[in-house]
Amino acid sequence: MAGQSNTERIIAIDVLRGFALLGILLVNMPYFSSSVLYDRKGFNGLDHWTATAIDIACEASFYPLFAFLFGFSMIMFRDRLRQRQLPFIRIFARRFMFLLVVGLIHAFLIWFGDILISYALVGGILLLFAHARPRAWLAGAIICFSVLHFSVVLLLGMTSGLEGTKGADHGNAALAVKALHHYQNGTLSDIFWQRWNDWMYVNGSGGLLFTVATMLPLCLFGGYVAQKRWVEEADRYTGVIRQVALLSLIAGLFLKTLPYFTIDNEFTAYIQHIFGGTSLACFYGTVILLLLQKNWWKQKLMIFQYIGKMSLTNYLLQSIVCTMLFYHYGLGWYGKMSMFAGTLLAIILYSVQLVISRQWLRHFQFGPMEWIWRCVSYGKRWAIYKQKRPS
Repeated sequence: MAGQSNTERIIAIDVLRGFALLGILLVNMPYFSSSVLYDRKGFNGLDHWTATAIDIACEASFYPLFAFLFGFSMIMFRDRLRQRQLPFIRIFARRFMFLLVVGLIHAFLIWFGDILISYALVGGILLLFAHARPRAWLAGAIICFSVLHFSVVLLLGMTSGLEGTKGADHGNAALAVKALHHYQNGTLSDIFWQRWNDWMYVNGSGGLLFTVATMLPLCLFGGYVAQKRWVEEADRYTGVIRQVALLSLIAGLFLKTLPYFTIDNEFTAYIQHIFGGTSLACFYGTVILLLLQKNWWKQKLMIFQYIGKMSLTNYLLQSIVCTMLFYHYGLGWYGKMSMFAGTLLAIILYSVQLVISRQWLRHFQFGPMEWIWRCVSYGKRWAIYKQKRPS
């Protein structure tokens, strides 16, 4: 791996992206099937253990990995454009505008839990670092992360106290019932406005700005790692990566379980999600890099590269399939599926996507949305079919 050129596709990044998409689907599935306002810690039996496992292993632990990969990929794309002497600022501007448009369509016509809008906005900010040295990316990551999250932790520590449980997302049963009615039985108009209200609930009053500010340092760090070539040359840093994996696992599990063995309030929940989630994301990323150095594990993990190469297509397809299953214009399963059954559904859906993605990439160079995105970015039509090798 040490001699790999920047022009080559880094398989480890596709594997990580594909793996992250599984975790994101597991986290999103309860929000596809029931209201964002429901208290998911009120489950019993198998549903309780399923919710707990996803909360510890997945919640807030995969968007940091995806954000890291977003920044990493931006640098790789930038370097390829430089090698071809193409105007990368203009191409990136078109690239992020396309992502913003797709995100708006996704958020308001498919599913309110869209993240593409945030990525498009973060991408616009990253353009300010386009000509910056790697240390500027690292400094920006450290400063943005520290200023934002340590300030919030300090504020919550002073206001939350030691009593009471967090209730920001669980206190409005009337709105949850309204969402249940609209998604389960409403007209297209009802569903549209409910989707709008849900998006505003999550992103309004500074929610979107906070999401962008949370993702930005992770993207900056990903860009820094890409410029240092730590992923391509992972075999040179095996000892360091192993130490980081161990420490991040210990820190991640401790912080992710903090509300379970202390007090469950806004303060501990924030530490759990931001610091615990990021630590566990670091563990997932580093341990996969280590496993990819082992031939047996590499053969097993390579399956994730197919869905990773088509991550935008598969992300949107997950939303389309799930809303067709749960909303009234589809099968109307909204509010009728248990946590455990929803998790099984997520695994089945992801498995089907793996098979389809692998078959698709046998014949095509890009996924459908990736191809459109590429054509818009470059302002020209690209060949999508793979060229057959002469026999």
